[in-house]
Amino acid sequence: MYRPHPEYRDGFDHRSDATRTHRQPLVIALAALCALILVPVVVDRVVAARVESGTAEAFQESMGTATRPEVHVRGVPVLTQVASGTLRHVDISAHDIPADEATRPLPLTELDLELDDLRKSDNGSEARARSAEATARLSYTDVSNALGLEVSQGDRPGRISARTAMPFGDGITVTVRVSAASGNRIALEDFRVTSGALPNAGQVLLDKIFEQPIELRNIPDGLRLPSVTTSADGLTARFSGTSVTFRPDDAAQG
Repeated sequence: MYRPHPEYRDGFDHRSDATRTHRQPLVIALAALCALILVPVVVDRVVAARVESGTAEAFQESMGTATRPEVHVRGVPVLTQVASGTLRHVDISAHDIPADEATRPLPLTELDLELDDLRKSDNGSEARARSAEATARLSYTDVSNALGLEVSQGDRPGRISARTAMPFGDGITVTVRVSAASGNRIALEDFRVTSGALPNAGQVLLDKIFEQPIELRNIPDGLRLPSVTTSADGLTARFSGTSVTFRPDDAAQG
């Protein structure tokens, strides 16, 4: 059997030991580099999760929602944003926002907010965004409850269909144009009969129902309603504004 000469064997073992010796510092350096990269990332994600959870809790208290909204803080690192006291961009998605103490309460089925430069006040009593955009969705079921009529999508964009029973005779169906009004309200104008005969009493009743715009409640201060559109599922109200403020007692104030 072939046996390597002792000189060759010793030389091979010596080189293997040298390779392992030189490799150890490289492995240690790579491990240290990975730690330097991963630890700040993990810490930043932990901070982001805590900020998102705290923001969701504060928004739920402010808006009086039954469930906690979804909150996402954009941009990395979040840790430096927290240290500066300003979150560059925050997205909030909330559901079933009530409209307490309104004459005709119309809850928001869903509210999506995009906030820029969100900052908490020094005493923690409020949070303010430099600018914000929001989209509120209102189901036809909730609109029907607010008006006391059976509401659905209209025959053309920007109009809704409303049906009601008359004390005598068959029910009637009308279409109404919806638009944004001052004070974050939805105006109901230019109703037209599309089915049934409208007696004078019915005319008076519908005039009274539609003459007063519906006020949207629990909208953060600073947001203004420029447009309302219709869809198969309900109404979509779009807001925008600057210096938009959230306060924990907003829900109590209505």
